[in-house]
Amino acid sequence: MKRTVIRMLREAAEKYRQTAYVNQKNSKGWESQTFEQVLQNAGFFASALLDLGFQFEQKVALLAEGRNDWVVTEYGILMTGCINVPLSIKLLPEEILFRINHAGCKAIIVTSNTIERAISALERQVSEDFLFIFMDNDIRPFLDLLQTSGFNPDKQVLLLKSLYDQGKAAYPQNKIILQEIESQIEENQVVTISYTSGTTGNPKGIMLSHLNYYANSNDAMTYFQVTEGDRLMLILPLDHSFAHTVGIYACAVRGLSIYFVDARGGGKNTLKNIPVNLKEANPHFILTVPALTGNFMQKMKDGVAAKGGIIEKLFQAGLKAGIEMYGNGYNKQPKIALKKRLQYKLAYNLIFKKLQKVFGDNIRYCVGGGALLDISQQQFFAAIGAPVFQGYGLTEATPIISANTPARHKLGTSGMVLPGIECKIVDAQGEIQSPGQKGEIVIRGENVMMGYYLNPEATAATIRDGWLWTGDLGLFDEDGFLVVVGRQKALLISPNGEKYSPEGIEEAIVNSSQLISQAMVYNDMRPYTVAVIALDENALLRKAKSEDHKLSDELIADIHKSLYSFQEMKAYRDQFPDIWIPKTFIIAEEAFTEQNHFINSTMKMVRHKVFEHYKDQIEVMYSMDGVSPINDYNRKVIDKLLKNS
Repeated sequence: MKRTVIRMLREAAEKYRQTAYVNQKNSKGWESQTFEQVLQNAGFFASALLDLGFQFEQKVALLAEGRNDWVVTEYGILMTGCINVPLSIKLLPEEILFRINHAGCKAIIVTSNTIERAISALERQVSEDFLFIFMDNDIRPFLDLLQTSGFNPDKQVLLLKSLYDQGKAAYPQNKIILQEIESQIEENQVVTISYTSGTTGNPKGIMLSHLNYYANSNDAMTYFQVTEGDRLMLILPLDHSFAHTVGIYACAVRGLSIYFVDARGGGKNTLKNIPVNLKEANPHFILTVPALTGNFMQKMKDGVAAKGGIIEKLFQAGLKAGIEMYGNGYNKQPKIALKKRLQYKLAYNLIFKKLQKVFGDNIRYCVGGGALLDISQQQFFAAIGAPVFQGYGLTEATPIISANTPARHKLGTSGMVLPGIECKIVDAQGEIQSPGQKGEIVIRGENVMMGYYLNPEATAATIRDGWLWTGDLGLFDEDGFLVVVGRQKALLISPNGEKYSPEGIEEAIVNSSQLISQAMVYNDMRPYTVAVIALDENALLRKAKSEDHKLSDELIADIHKSLYSFQEMKAYRDQFPDIWIPKTFIIAEEAFTEQNHFINSTMKMVRHKVFEHYKDQIEVMYSMDGVSPINDYNRKVIDKLLKNS
């Protein structure tokens, strides 16, 4: 039997026939589709695409928030032998246009939340037979915009509901054709072309096959030993590789139910709905990224701080005791004093259990991916009883390479490599490194991508003799856990050529400072390291008011002190060599956001964009006038903030 995702769905529909596969919120409550219904509706959508003339290996873009129809339409696209091009709903119009044109898409699937951005991207840029497939029912609010942008709504816009009906009516005669198409689909047939976020240049289209998804999904479920029928809350968008593989395909392997965050009304409403939906869905586990768990952690801390008094003291004492008791989660801890055990037990029963309920009543754990998860976050959530297990992967690997699990984990690492994947650490000459020695992470397995679409040069540079060179630095520790250090292209470089990853220092600064919300650390063969920081403006203004700071110099001195708060925390003490700790800093004029392109759609910092914007100020920091953070540039930023408050 061919190992395809269509086969996975068919087997799930047989084994978990009446189990709810996908669940979304609407005006009447939660709407579910079983595995059997998803298979059936995907067949109807495939039948409609067949009638529309879609051919084998043609591409269809999907620009939508997570919902039931996202999953159904992807399967339907694949049943016709076509290829899905999943797009982030946070992409700018020009980014959408690049991907549509590069992939050669014949259609785009959109929603009420995304159609305007798609129209803006594609107006007068695509052929007259290019199609919009609209997931929602009422297209009328967008008809004028479509017409003024050069589209013909009568010919170029199709309602998904109508396509389901059309495909259902034609299914009896199309069924045999679809069966023939499915028999022609091979394991190496491309399922998706997922574009990189473009942090280091033009995005590349990563081609992932049926076998890639089949192998990684089955390996992940075997490794995690997830219970059949568990509920998964998907906060991450489905175009995110981690959510895509686990949320769609791994769930089919084990018969899991996916709950999507209610995205009606767009981004702000989506964020507001997360806490409500978590309690309604009562998931057993959650997929997340450091930016989200960091937000949860800060809100929990703020909520406790607002209560003050004995509650805050008990929380702090219990948290400290819990972190000490948990240790790294792998090596056995020495005996903990009875007093600390009592402090933890009291805090757990009175406070931590309530904090856990932010995730619902059934939460067992969260799995973090997408970026390095700071050790302070791992310690915090482990102590309160809702652990976040760090994993590691990249889209080119479909994406999961390693992960910590409830049964086997070690804080500060990215866990053990999944079964079925070979992994080695090599130096610049390709020599395999011993445990404890850093080098590039290189992997081989059935999860390794087919290559980059229309980019053989980049493919050849990344996949050599079947091995995927990840571009990430890491090491294996003495217990066999993979420790990911950071991206090679983001390395700090000293004057003597020594290299170091900045992510750990940046996370330490942000997670320990009360005044700094973002940081980019920089050193490119310069005499010392510097930083560009973005402020937590509300925290700074509160400090200015409470301490009656009227002079910007006083506030800059406070920020400077706050920059080094991590040195007082046990988790970070003596962790970073002095050469890589910023000697000075400049204050960014605004936060790093997707709007100013300093953050990409996967919530990662676009370092070269930040550098390009602040390169003149960075250069000044290496002069006599700029080596002190109390300088004219920083004064102007603070004065402007105080003036506008």
